[in-house]
Amino acid sequence: MTTLATASPAGRLLKPAALALWGGLWLGNALWMLADPAGWYGGVDGVANTGPYNPHFVRDIGMAYLTLALLAFAAIRWTAHAAPLIGAGALFLGLHAILHIWDIAAGRLPAEHILMDMPGVFAPVIIAALLMWWCAPSRA
Repeated sequence: MTTLATASPAGRLLKPAALALWGGLWLGNALWMLADPAGWYGGVDGVANTGPYNPHFVRDIGMAYLTLALLAFAAIRWTAHAAPLIGAGALFLGLHAILHIWDIAAGRLPAEHILMDMPGVFAPVIIAALLMWWCAPSRA
């Protein structure tokens, strides 16, 4: 089985860098949510539409994003398991996106959330799926 360690020279550099960037983005978001839940709640477009501010709930979700970061960093360390590690994060992101679609369809969120949620909810699912595909042993 081919792993990141035995991949082409580009794969040996690009995949870990992409995973580190992916994990770093989620780590930054998680730390913001954990350290300044009110700032995060007010600073992310559309979040206020999802319900009243609850600092404990924002921190709970921050722990979920911390988990995404740790999964990405684990994928760098345990390259043979990178695809399922990223896949676990993709599962959370996909279910999160489905919840947003459901809430929009049910009228609990305004229709403009389709566009508002594109960068932070819908695009990450696509990126995670592509990273998972790229990290599959058959592509190493």
